[in-house]
Amino acid sequence: MLDLVPAPGAAAWAPPPQGHYPLGHDTALFARPGTEGVARWLRATVGAATGLPLPDGTDNDTERDSGSNRVELRIDPEVGQELGPEGYRLVVDGYLVLIEGGSAAGVFWGAQTLRQLLGPDAFRRAPIDPTRQWSVPMVAIEDKPRFAWRGLMLDVSRHFMPKDGVLRYLDLLAAHKLNVFHFHLTDDQGWRIEIKRHPKLTETGAWRARTKWGHLASDLWTEAPHGGYYTQDDIREIVAYAAERHITVVPEIDIPGHAQAAIAAYPELGNTDVITAASTPLSVWDTWGINPNVLAPTDNTLRFFEGVFEEVLALFPSAFIHIGGDEAPKDQWRQSPAAQARIKEFDLADEEELQSWFIRHFDTWLTERGRRLIGWDEILEGGLAPGAAVSSWRGYAGGIAAAKAGHDVVMCPKQQVYLDYRQDGGPDEPMPIGYVRTLEDVYRFEPVPPELTPEEARHILGTQANVWTEVMENQSRVDYQTFPRLAAFAEVAWADLPAPAERDFAGFEERMRAHYKRLDALGVGYRPPGGPLPWQKRPAPDGNPATLGRPIEGSPPNV
Repeated sequence: MLDLVPAPGAAAWAPPPQGHYPLGHDTALFARPGTEGVARWLRATVGAATGLPLPDGTDNDTERDSGSNRVELRIDPEVGQELGPEGYRLVVDGYLVLIEGGSAAGVFWGAQTLRQLLGPDAFRRAPIDPTRQWSVPMVAIEDKPRFAWRGLMLDVSRHFMPKDGVLRYLDLLAAHKLNVFHFHLTDDQGWRIEIKRHPKLTETGAWRARTKWGHLASDLWTEAPHGGYYTQDDIREIVAYAAERHITVVPEIDIPGHAQAAIAAYPELGNTDVITAASTPLSVWDTWGINPNVLAPTDNTLRFFEGVFEEVLALFPSAFIHIGGDEAPKDQWRQSPAAQARIKEFDLADEEELQSWFIRHFDTWLTERGRRLIGWDEILEGGLAPGAAVSSWRGYAGGIAAAKAGHDVVMCPKQQVYLDYRQDGGPDEPMPIGYVRTLEDVYRFEPVPPELTPEEARHILGTQANVWTEVMENQSRVDYQTFPRLAAFAEVAWADLPAPAERDFAGFEERMRAHYKRLDALGVGYRPPGGPLPWQKRPAPDGNPATLGRPIEGSPPNV
């Protein structure tokens, strides 16, 4: 049995003991043109874990050479035609280890499979047994992803994750064949990216005086400042690190809601004609929920964020730029003479159309610069911006409406793939929030709604899991909430699985026995199958049991 996660499309293997190909200090690595980056990754990771140097091969012959011990990486146009650019073939026989991909990305995903075949110790950073004899099972694997967008969104605004933690998560995405990192960089609780022309965004907006401990209903607080941000060089490093792993980084700059950190730094961005003197100056928000303070729909705000996005575009080469667009209360706009004048100026029906006008402005602005706008499904309200794509988070409805209207969609419904939601209903789960969504629930998630025709379904770019960090104050908590469910999600995003009710969850659980050992080697603090370990359980730092308290709005009875 091949304990691979995600499961490959097709695989055959020879049983042990005869079915193994040895690797040793004489194993040469042949990186054919275009695969040099994959070779660097193999030496830096697999080479470090195994202690094998994997020197460059010296011949230019693409034929098998029975006299050499070799790993060969190759881009093959025929593989691309049959399996797509991210597809690959991995063949291990008596002659060589051969990875052929439709592109360098396909070769890279094949290399990830090779690493899994070597066993969990191949996921360590140094050899734990220098005398070990390494080998790969003899296999023939043909594999390709179901979706082009296989993503994880990480919220670093509610709780900041230092750069090294972000790089670590990029490695974890790559290990699961996920290829999009949605980087949630700004929100009410913190602005996390350096913008040189507007330095107060990080001088003021990156720090809050204190933090609510746990969920919205909690009355517990951490009375210590919290914050941090990434310099532009940090961002360049993160983007380059991701690109070496064939991961696209999609930045999110939230507008017009979830913007109090920006307004705290530059109060003129807010609706100053309705914000009362008692509430100014605003500070970076220290709690969770939907904030009433939104950006003013003024020319000054437009020019300010055009400047922000100019610097963002210079840092992120991704085709898509995420602008948020969610949970923007309209109360201030209803009360604001300036906002009402703007509605009248452009003959808009109401405040919903005013938001649509605001979003369309940046849709046009980004399109003129060769980029595409993507936002949460609220951007459908008041009319969907032409050319915009939708992240469907409030269930399937927004994604269905967008796809039927001919717009591209990334499916990320909160009921299925919000990883801040609890993994179990037991009393020991740390800082409970939202629905119970088990490992099996995630494994049975289906990104393509049955309501779509085949033509409409082509607009489903793919899917992503979302990690909102209100209840995740450090890396350990992020690990616990994210894993092992991200492994189940990765299989949903990669493999062409049967209908949800027909999926072999028992078989997935069996393969996870081996995968937990890989996560152990990587140092991932996942939730064990038997429930949280003593140090992962619910109590807050002061020993308070931190019960859920009042129900969260919109949540089902089991919260």
